[in-house]
Amino acid sequence: MVKRLQVLVSPELDVQIEKAAQRSRISKGAWIRRALRKGLRDAKTGKANPSPVDRLLALNAPACDLGEMLRDIEAGRVAKRIRRLRLSE
Repeated sequence: MVKRLQVLVSPELDVQIEKAAQRSRISKGAWIRRALRKGLRDAKTGKANPSPVDRLLALNAPACDLGEMLRDIEAGRVAKRIRRLRLSE
């Protein structure tokens, strides 16, 4: 059984939904159903709107002390300059 749900949206939101649906090549109704399913799934798993810190942590990117990182960056600059000087000789 299918139920009908009426939701009132602003004209601006309607335009955004229409464009998103067109980009996905699906109807507005299908796009809204997909968004609702994703929102419910994320809310259930606690993934809704992760904080910026959580998003950075999820990258599992290498991290080190800021001083160490700045020294590494400077060492790279120095090495690049040395290579340029050797090539110009």
